[in-house]
Amino acid sequence: MDTSAPVRILTVCTGNICRSPVAERLLQAGLDQAVPGGFHVSSAGTRALVGEPMQPISADIVRTFGGDPEGFAARQLTSRILRGVDLVLTMTSGHRGEVLQLDASLLKRTFTIREFARMLDVLAQRTAAADGGQPAAVAPSPAALPAGSGSDDDTRLAANAALWRALPARAAGVRHLSLPADSADNDIVDPYRRAPEVYREMEDQLAPAIVSILRHARLNAPVPGTVPQSR
Repeated sequence: MDTSAPVRILTVCTGNICRSPVAERLLQAGLDQAVPGGFHVSSAGTRALVGEPMQPISADIVRTFGGDPEGFAARQLTSRILRGVDLVLTMTSGHRGEVLQLDASLLKRTFTIREFARMLDVLAQRTAAADGGQPAAVAPSPAALPAGSGSDDDTRLAANAALWRALPARAAGVRHLSLPADSADNDIVDPYRRAPEVYREMEDQLAPAIVSILRHARLNAPVPGTVPQSR
């Protein structure tokens, strides 16, 4: 595997025209700022309206938060699309089950986006507590970096990839500390063919999860020219 290859993230919903496209485009926009070239985010649907563009209100939400909804076309989730994905973020627990029916090997790399965000928040709190209350980056061990004297950019991308490919296991390790009071709080509401208010509810549920993921990427972004220290 190319250790400097972008981390591949897949977001999944049902039709792939409302929820997962919003997550895809906003995560990509934010991650591009945190670690340029470090991530490739895509999406698919378990019963996709193949070839359809993003729903207009979803596209407006993407624009509002600085993403680009243009050029989107819905895709059907397949085992081929799942091949080589580093992290799958689904909109509901049901979607997670459908992903695992297609590829059971993704068990430890598939989460609902809201539960994954809560796990990252727990990891951040633990790091802050260990550092006396000050948030700090959690860098991969130097052993995870490629040998040799590659460019700073390659080293930065490799460090980022090592961190994110190890992250699902670390996140799962604090799952018991991030359980919601109601299991429905793991899910993002489906607004398809529903009133604009339901799209706003979707936005209210999805936005905090995206913010937590982007915050983690920003705080843990490898700095060019530095050697990560084991923590």
